Amino acid sequence: MPNPSLPRQTGTRQSPQERVKNFNEVAQGLDKEHALEEASRCLNCKNPRCQAACPVNVQIPSFIQLLLKDDVKGAVSKIMETSLLPAVCGRVCPQEKYCEGACVLREKFGSVAVGLLERYTADAARKQGLVTPPTPAEATGFKVACVGSGPSSLACAAELKRRGHDVTVYEALHDFGGVLRYGIPSFRLPREIISEEVKTVKAMGVKFEQDVLIGAVISIEELLKDFDAVYIGSGAGLPTMAGVPGENAVGVYSANEFLTRINLVKAYEFPKADTPVKLGKRVIVLGGGNSAMDAARCARRLNPESVTVVYRRSRAEMPAREEEVENAMEEGVKFEFLTIQKEILTNEQGHVIGLKCLKAELGEPDAKGRRRPVPVEGSDFVIEADSIIVAIGQKPNPIIPKTTPGLKMTDRGTLELEADGQSSIKGVFGGGDITRGGATVLLAMKDGLEAAAKISQYLSDKEPKGGK
Repeated sequence: MPNPSLPRQTGTRQSPQERVKNFNEVAQGLDKEHALEEASRCLNCKNPRCQAACPVNVQIPSFIQLLLKDDVKGAVSKIMETSLLPAVCGRVCPQEKYCEGACVLREKFGSVAVGLLERYTADAARKQGLVTPPTPAEATGFKVACVGSGPSSLACAAELKRRGHDVTVYEALHDFGGVLRYGIPSFRLPREIISEEVKTVKAMGVKFEQDVLIGAVISIEELLKDFDAVYIGSGAGLPTMAGVPGENAVGVYSANEFLTRINLVKAYEFPKADTPVKLGKRVIVLGGGNSAMDAARCARRLNPESVTVVYRRSRAEMPAREEEVENAMEEGVKFEFLTIQKEILTNEQGHVIGLKCLKAELGEPDAKGRRRPVPVEGSDFVIEADSIIVAIGQKPNPIIPKTTPGLKMTDRGTLELEADGQSSIKGVFGGGDITRGGATVLLAMKDGLEAAAKISQYLSDKEPKGGK
């Protein structure tokens, strides 16, 4: 019988004192005993609100019940019916906004720790050699190109292959995973986890090509000559800067550049790694989202004297996961809330020496419902700094739009799609951050899955270019 009154499991973590000295995974997950104890809290609801709230519709009660029967293979296979990235999602999905936020036990006993259970299932299945890639349907003869290898493209590619299409994924960088690899630090998402999830997609028969920047090396027009359809899932890799005087100074990084140096090429191992990163003694991070927390926590591990996050609203309005804010605070990151950046100060050599700020108060809500920060006149002050990391947002890279005549984009620089999922160019679809401008891994995967269905519908009344 379910026992929801049991204490909710939280797993173990490296201590703050230890983890600031390394880039190893902070959260250690659950062992078998505690995973089964947590699974026993699930009520196995007939109308599971958790599943309905999941963007990719993971059959949550079903996989948990299989786990309770010690059927790890069955449990991971159940998850993989809709998501081929269970080890990734179990770690970085904001479950508190989705499945766990909808759990019927949330108010009285605390939600079932779905994320930890998904992570345990995926990790246990991998360690025991129980991960079996889905078997694709009979080959259709159609060829589809997926641009980018982030979560949206991976989900789309896997689903298209599941439906029997021939799929090739093109990645601009030298390794696969997109934002999972260059944007999320290894202490939140180990590199080997990304590689294993990509390996599963490869095992289905999806082809992968690295070091191919679509729009520069190969155009969308050229892809359409060889492929029956194209999915653009190239993400949002172009940083949004602060728009204040001095932001071109030496010592100012975008979060995209800083995190790519750390996560993709391991700049923290310089000179063993080829790419250095120099922060100095005092670091400021501008922003309040997950990228800002990732940047601050990475910077903290490079051993400066101080790392300070400057955010223009209060802690309650921060879009970052609460868990990541708490982790940053535990690790010694300082926070200046209700603080607006006004100017980056530099010395005669053009190097950052500080950030001129204004204190703020919260005013009326903006279009997104968050209260606007209102500057407090005469409250100017300066925070000394040797480097500043700007993590206030990102947008799609303009390479593909600029090299693809007729491809319509919105005023925000995102890809414009029709109701059938197609762009303004016939046979070209899109999803993920290039259409949303920045979102969660789960929403990107949802877009990829939905696009795969629409691409299959589009192809259903056509003849393959290469013939069957």
